Amino acid sequence: MAASMQRHNNTDMSDESTGSESPTRDKTVTGGGFQFETIVEISIDDYTVDSDVNIPEVQRIELWRDNCGLFSNWYLDWIEVTNVESGITSIFPAMKWIKADHHYIFNHIDTCLPQDDPFKQKRMLELQTIKKDYQLQVKVPGLPAQVKDLPDDESFSFDYKFNIGKKLTIFALESKKLVMANGFNWKDVDDVKTVYTPIFGVPENSEYFNDDADFGRQRLASLNSLLITLCTAIPEKFGVTEEMVKPFLEGKTIEEAMKEKRLFIIDLALLEGCPAKTEDLVVFLPSDPEYTWMMAKMWYNLAEAHYHQALTHLNLTHFMMEGICVATKRNLSPSHPICRLLTPHFMYLIAINFLGLGTLINPGGLFDKTSSGGINGAFFLMRKSMEFWRLDTHGTLPENLKSRGVLDQSVLKDAYHMRDDALLLYDAIKTYVQNYVTHYYSVEGSLKADYEIQNWGAEIVKSRDDGGVGILGVPNDGKFETNDQLVVTLTAIIYTCSVGHAAANFQQYDEYAAPFRMAFTMHGVPPKDKSQVEIETILKTIPNRAELLELMSITKVLSEKATQSLGDFEKQLIVDPPAVKIVHDNSPSSCHCRFRQSLRDIGKTIDERNKIRENPYDWLHPTAIPNAISI
Repeated sequence: MAASMQRHNNTDMSDESTGSESPTRDKTVTGGGFQFETIVEISIDDYTVDSDVNIPEVQRIELWRDNCGLFSNWYLDWIEVTNVESGITSIFPAMKWIKADHHYIFNHIDTCLPQDDPFKQKRMLELQTIKKDYQLQVKVPGLPAQVKDLPDDESFSFDYKFNIGKKLTIFALESKKLVMANGFNWKDVDDVKTVYTPIFGVPENSEYFNDDADFGRQRLASLNSLLITLCTAIPEKFGVTEEMVKPFLEGKTIEEAMKEKRLFIIDLALLEGCPAKTEDLVVFLPSDPEYTWMMAKMWYNLAEAHYHQALTHLNLTHFMMEGICVATKRNLSPSHPICRLLTPHFMYLIAINFLGLGTLINPGGLFDKTSSGGINGAFFLMRKSMEFWRLDTHGTLPENLKSRGVLDQSVLKDAYHMRDDALLLYDAIKTYVQNYVTHYYSVEGSLKADYEIQNWGAEIVKSRDDGGVGILGVPNDGKFETNDQLVVTLTAIIYTCSVGHAAANFQQYDEYAAPFRMAFTMHGVPPKDKSQVEIETILKTIPNRAELLELMSITKVLSEKATQSLGDFEKQLIVDPPAVKIVHDNSPSSCHCRFRQSLRDIGKTIDERNKIRENPYDWLHPTAIPNAISI
């Protein structure tokens, strides 16, 4: 056997094929003319095995390694075995660290429901071992359940971790240079622009300064674009009168504006402190003094920034999905088709959360230092959100939009770009999931008989106090009886890990690096009356140079897409031929719209939409959306 191994360990490998004798340890196998391709985190290793026996298709591989040599850790994604005479390729998914002196058996395709697995006992033993590494724990009281300790299989690759550290170092050095050269305080508005050096770049839309139209667009196409709600009645606590808003309603009354579906509201009552209607309540209006009105908008955006970071971004994507990820690892065998469906959308999720809780979202960490609310305020909001967030409402896009009165695309027509683009993506993901689920649960009763998926559903809905994930609103309380119930659940998970996170994450630098548009920290207190505010006061209110640069450094890293686009999976886990077609078969004879082709079509639609949009929206172009919450 001729071998070429580009890796940092010594590995003995043998192959066991159907009809062969026993595996050997001298790097010769029973099988004729096969080319092996082993894909690891940092390299692809190719080697050839020569044999007099010709086996058309290898069905099983046994693999092990010794403990010799330096740097012998080896993470194996998958193995491909090709018969060089027939061209037939067999794929063996692995997805695990290959530990020294352990024997691993990989079966061809290796995708089946547990009740159909010929190796049930082996499968159960493997799951028991996995559960020891993936234990659920509520690390912060009242917050979502997370993994207790970081499993080896969830660690960042060296290159990924190194790239993050390298970027942060570069930004830190640039920040130090700028502060030393210019001091902490701002001289004027133009002085703020001096931090946008070539290393950082100019935030998109930072040219807008006290622009009401831009302030309105932030409600539709910024970090919190799933808050705006059609107004059908003025809340009692909202001290707005007809006389106050009359100059801004184009000659209409409040009632007329509501009937025409042109009046909208955002209620941040979750932040608490919203008082009942009182005589001294101040309502700020565009007709107020210029910088007084600007200051009011900035303080409102600060409230939205805290809501965004604590809830929209961290809790409702990162942390909520981690609990589901851990439950998936604990209850679904790596051979389970639903595990293979979900795993690409969990890539680096546990690792980034582990890093975040340890360095960013902890007392004294960056979040605590750079936000006005601090970490205790963020944890308070996260706890409150756990009381109301439901997967079948807040986590299911059409239901979310419907609950806010904006599902009808004639409402905010040609203005709510995030909604219009997101609906295309949601439908594509749902169709993909429907086709996949239908393929594996085509036999009546197979879903109910799938004890792994039923255990998975039970652990997802079980309360956190009882050791579960505690997700509300899972269809039929996690007891999946119909394919539709499972489809709704899986679609919500995949959408949140990809599209939902992209919408909440990748504009962070463009928003938070422009403090006049959306500051993440502010000094002083909100205005209590309509007295004239001077620009000098605003300059003292926004974060100083060092604070802004520290925030710019981390949001610059968080806003950079570091993994592959939706549908272009880093790991080749779906290898069952019919399922592979569901992912990327785009031939004219296909009976279903395949996922990758659907995404390409959506990309073309968004490109055409952006040609005629006054303000193009690129954030949900499929090429801009990673598969997973990997940053």
